Amino acid sequence: MVSGQVVIQMTDYKVKDIGLAEEGRMLIDYAEKHMPVLMHLRKKYAKSQPLKGMRIAGCLHVTKETAVLVETLRAAGADVSWSGCNPLSTNDKVAAGLAANDVPIFAWHNLNNEEYYWCIEQTLKSEPTLTLDDGADLIFTLHNKHQELIPNLYGGSEETTTGVIRVRAMAEDGALKYPIMAVNDADTKHLFDNVYGTGQSVFDGVMRASAILIAGKTVVIGGYGYCGRGMAERARGLGANVIVTEVDPVRGLQARMDGFRVMPMIEAAPEGDLFLTATGMKDVITGEHMKVMKDGAMFGNAGHYNVEINEPDLIALSEGPKKRVRHALDEYKLKDGRRLYLLGEGRLVNLTAAEGHPSEVMDLSFASQLNAMIWMTKNGKDLKPAVYEFPKELDNETAFAKLETMGISIDKWTEEQERYARAYAEGT
Repeated sequence: MVSGQVVIQMTDYKVKDIGLAEEGRMLIDYAEKHMPVLMHLRKKYAKSQPLKGMRIAGCLHVTKETAVLVETLRAAGADVSWSGCNPLSTNDKVAAGLAANDVPIFAWHNLNNEEYYWCIEQTLKSEPTLTLDDGADLIFTLHNKHQELIPNLYGGSEETTTGVIRVRAMAEDGALKYPIMAVNDADTKHLFDNVYGTGQSVFDGVMRASAILIAGKTVVIGGYGYCGRGMAERARGLGANVIVTEVDPVRGLQARMDGFRVMPMIEAAPEGDLFLTATGMKDVITGEHMKVMKDGAMFGNAGHYNVEINEPDLIALSEGPKKRVRHALDEYKLKDGRRLYLLGEGRLVNLTAAEGHPSEVMDLSFASQLNAMIWMTKNGKDLKPAVYEFPKELDNETAFAKLETMGISIDKWTEEQERYARAYAEGT
């Protein structure tokens, strides 16, 4: 392929069953009705075409909300190719709906590791000028296997906390070769998607997978970042007794001031009925903790990778193979007779067992992703390889648009107040 002359054949896709396309289209159309900000931007940018000539490779959960983003990027002028960013998070109906709309998409539910990276590789055949990532696997694949494509790139964006951590580590080591915008760190992303989206959708996944009653249970939340805070608040609202575990002293103190019990995981392990992790770190729950858990204890993960709960330790403690007892729920019978239950194979429980975040909150996150792509198109070629903050003016623009769609108006400063804010010499 010659750079700048890439043509994606409209039949290039691989999904589970193209026959699911009609059901997928209904899901996408339903999501559109609950994403007014993104639909407003689609209408606006369909005229100005700010992404015309751009080729975007995307690696993000294939949900109905993601499909609205994909079709908005195309309406803004971009050519788009797409893969899922988690082996278990693709909605096969939505993937078929996108494929039927001529989107080169390579994604299906329950990929193995080889298939997962094969799908990412297919999106790179378009020789992208922009990347849109969730977890940084696309960014890593480019750096590790396709550095010849990097000169084409204007820049990229990263959607989630785990991915931003990885990309910042690359930048600190001097390994990052093109500019990345940390969309996850936008206020309209982490203050809403992470807190309210994760807080609600995780319990949607837990209840779909297990059908347990949350009220009266002791729920242990591993990590009190934005996702952990959202989960802790929702657990309390559902009637649970909530324990928080943390390694950060400030966050631990904040959790206590918010009214939660705070202790090390090893102390929480014998008390918990349901354990949920959201840290971005491996080995939050290990065999050491599993050895002292109650019979019937259940655990799940809301972090991006399936490393927070040490499944090899669980297997080593078990007698015989696991048993799939419900959708997205596996029973492990331990050698001492206890039974422990793993939700969603230790992967993102809100996506492996449910549908992910509600459309209303993804409206904010994906409006920010669209704006990040446009900003990188305008500015990326003049930037050094680094991780860039999401511009505050774009953040505010998204928030104002969301308020407007909700019929909410807010105050604004008068000219006198603006002068006062700049009058640093004024005292009492």
